[in-house]
Amino acid sequence: MVTVKKPVGTVTRGTTNPNRLRRVDRYVAALPVIRRTETPVVVDLGFGASPITAVELLSRLAKVNPRTHVVGIEIERERVERGLAVATDHLHFTHGGFETPLPAALAEKAHVIRAFNVLRQYDESEVSEAWARMQSRLTDDGLLIEGTCDEIGRLSTWITLDNQKPLSLTISIRLSGLDLPSKVAERLPKALIHHNQPGEPIYEFLQALDGAWRTNAGLGSFGADQRWVACCSQLVEAGWPLTGDKRRWRLGELTIDWAAVAPLLS
Repeated sequence: MVTVKKPVGTVTRGTTNPNRLRRVDRYVAALPVIRRTETPVVVDLGFGASPITAVELLSRLAKVNPRTHVVGIEIERERVERGLAVATDHLHFTHGGFETPLPAALAEKAHVIRAFNVLRQYDESEVSEAWARMQSRLTDDGLLIEGTCDEIGRLSTWITLDNQKPLSLTISIRLSGLDLPSKVAERLPKALIHHNQPGEPIYEFLQALDGAWRTNAGLGSFGADQRWVACCSQLVEAGWPLTGDKRRWRLGELTIDWAAVAPLLS
């Protein structure tokens, strides 16, 4: 175990549940950096009171690249000890925070850092510094996935960043029984959640998303996924810069360029 004298950050509530992060795990598994890197190192930063999210992350990524290593990092030592009890040759746990320490036997920097439900308790003014610390620990082609979700993982959002800047916002929702997509607003990342108000890009996008969802209500009889695909196609036709394709959309997921939803400068 790597020892860090003064981890950067504060202890989170540690709330976690099995399968809670399945949506973001699926997204990470599809990243080219996981597939093209011989031995990718992926960090589960702030894994919480139970190491289950790190265990599940490795299980899912190993199906794509069996040489993947996952490192669970926690600022509370008791949580690290729980992780060490289930550690394996490819699953590691260490004490630390946003500075993202890695075991000496692995690569110097991470290929992916997933920080989920960590920054929700911080002030928005602290987000950019936390991002910068984690970004500094990425490889040249590495990515930071920072976001949040509800307790059972049906509403998820995350921001994807490279080692320099934010790239995109992803929304992933359980479509069955969904009233309006804007319900996900309560789970926006800290960098956006306080900007969901008239005049801000994220508000305008969520309104457009709701409008497209309503417009395509008739397709619901063919399945909620068909309605969502039509909704995403309508947004693209309206000029919203969505990336990805119908295969991702059918999962209840959409990704939009960060520039289209980034907060206005105050």
